[in-house]
Amino acid sequence: MFVQLVFYVLGAVLVASAVAVITARNPVHSALFLVLAFFTSAGIWLLLEAEFLAIVLVLVYVGAVMVLFLFVVMMLDVNLAPLREGFIRYLPVGAAVAVVVVVEIALVIGASGFDLGSMPAPPAHEAGYSNTKELGALLYTVYVYPFEIAGAILLVAIVAAIALTMRRRSGVKTQDPARQVEVRRADRVRIVRMPAEKRERVSDR
Repeated sequence: MFVQLVFYVLGAVLVASAVAVITARNPVHSALFLVLAFFTSAGIWLLLEAEFLAIVLVLVYVGAVMVLFLFVVMMLDVNLAPLREGFIRYLPVGAAVAVVVVVEIALVIGASGFDLGSMPAPPAHEAGYSNTKELGALLYTVYVYPFEIAGAILLVAIVAAIALTMRRRSGVKTQDPARQVEVRRADRVRIVRMPAEKRERVSDR
């Protein structure tokens, strides 16, 4: 009973944070809600006795990928005004896609393959069984090359994201400290003499 209660609480927080990811107007807030979704997903993995996947989800996605996302979002200084202009125009298409996805999920969950009869409880583990040890054996034997390729792709993505933040933006003036020191007052300020104007004050009657 307690495990089911924790699962429903984590599931509710996960769904709420996932909805907040796509509805938050501030991209930084959206990324923080995604971090919350990752933490709750890790909690659900712990309930499924997948400790290794839970800690990898926290360390890799929250500790590395999401920090990179926050760094890129804050450094790019995205102008949100043009992105919001077409929201109403594409709202019917987005709503239709959302309805289709919800119907598909309902059909999959309501199928006969997801009832308790076709998915019985797993057998009890043997003494000394370690889920982390079994996953580690698979990662370092069968799936070692796919994980190395994924690590190389992630490294290239990090380098590309840093290069995007350091690129010269079109239409934005860059400041040269050497030229700022050499500037003179006559180049920036021009004093114009104008005769003073006097206005007659009309007294209220």
